[in-house]
Amino acid sequence: MTEPAARPAPNPPADPPRRPRSALAVLRGLRQPKVAVMLALGFSSGLPFLLTANTFGFWLRDEGTSLMAIGFISWVGFAYAFKVYWSPLVDRLDVPLLGRLGRRRGWMLLGQLLVMAGLLGMAAVGVSAGLGAIGAFALLTAFASATQDIAIDAWRIEAASDREEVGLLTSAAQLGYRIALLVTDAAIIAAAARVGWPLSYVAMAVLMVIGIVATFLAFEPVRADAALHDKPPLWSRRGLVDALVGPFVDFFAKHRWAGLVILLAVALYRLPDFVMGPMYNPYYHDLGLSKDTVALVRGSFGLVATFAGLAAAGVSSVRIGLLPTLLAGLVLEGLGTGAFALLAFHADATLFAAVMSLDAFAQAFAGVALVAYMSSLTSLGYTATQYAMLSSTYAVLGKLLKGFSGVAVDALTPSHGLLGAYATAFVATGLTAVPPFVLFLLLWRAQKRPATSSR
Repeated sequence: MTEPAARPAPNPPADPPRRPRSALAVLRGLRQPKVAVMLALGFSSGLPFLLTANTFGFWLRDEGTSLMAIGFISWVGFAYAFKVYWSPLVDRLDVPLLGRLGRRRGWMLLGQLLVMAGLLGMAAVGVSAGLGAIGAFALLTAFASATQDIAIDAWRIEAASDREEVGLLTSAAQLGYRIALLVTDAAIIAAAARVGWPLSYVAMAVLMVIGIVATFLAFEPVRADAALHDKPPLWSRRGLVDALVGPFVDFFAKHRWAGLVILLAVALYRLPDFVMGPMYNPYYHDLGLSKDTVALVRGSFGLVATFAGLAAAGVSSVRIGLLPTLLAGLVLEGLGTGAFALLAFHADATLFAAVMSLDAFAQAFAGVALVAYMSSLTSLGYTATQYAMLSSTYAVLGKLLKGFSGVAVDALTPSHGLLGAYATAFVATGLTAVPPFVLFLLLWRAQKRPATSSR
């Protein structure tokens, strides 16, 4: 009879109000070395992203590349969408030589070194060598960056000691990621106006050292070791099947029919941000906004709005829950993207700052909400593959559609004029927030129903 009496002992941990209410506990959590490491790794993860996407498009437009070509070359970003296909290797294999650092850290370092090589290659060949040459190095950069992301995302989830700490590390990762986006979306444009694009890309390659240092300072997480040790060897028949199929079987076993709705909702969530991605910087170029104006607004108003969005998403997730926060993020994304249409009619610095601030806040808010939600869906032993599956899901459709963004603007130009075509495309893209809003609303209602019926 003593065992039943011992069962209530786990209830105190299930009584979590004490920990969240303690400001000192939160401050102690922020002082943990792993939080600083996560901040740096988030920066390393975010640094290559725009350098093969929006910022790359600005460079190409500066060199007179057509909008259609800019849209199509943005498809190098499909590396992020297809990373689920090699994520089982990251989950189950050590990198030769670099594996001495541990599985997660070895893959991180390999990705970081290849990102540096890709960025230096882009700077060396430039646009003058042809889109094929610079596109090949952009593809290498994107592939290496996606590989780095698989390992960093797995480390973020496995290095946390509990679910609450996953949220803390996710916030740190998103902060570092957003700082990197500002550097590659603002600072590099100001630098390019002075020293040119190739030298600016060399500087970005050097900044990858921040991630490399963080990789050496990180510890190798052991939380998932027990789950991994219980699995059959990868090169056995059962091990290979488990590595390739196990993560998906486990996911749908947990979520059942809702798993399909979750995947569809996640797939559509970032469309408002992704679809017109390659056209943002060409749009500023065609509006006549100077590089210095774009860089100044992004580095000031955009920075403040980004930090505000990160903080607001964190508070919202704790106070009202993940699904309501996801819904709020979709409303903000739709409004933020659609607001860029206003610049086609009145492109002064004040309106540009207001629109940029709204968009920066919306992207930061929605980004934290989605990453926290996807992290909550993973299982130990399949962390890298399941998170890669979810993040690939939201990347595939967005990456595909954004490749046609230049075609869409070109097709609308004869009837709407160039700026009118941009405006129409931005409004239409903002409306893509509606379908995922409906899907997450259904998931929220389904989640609340069991709780209501149990009362």
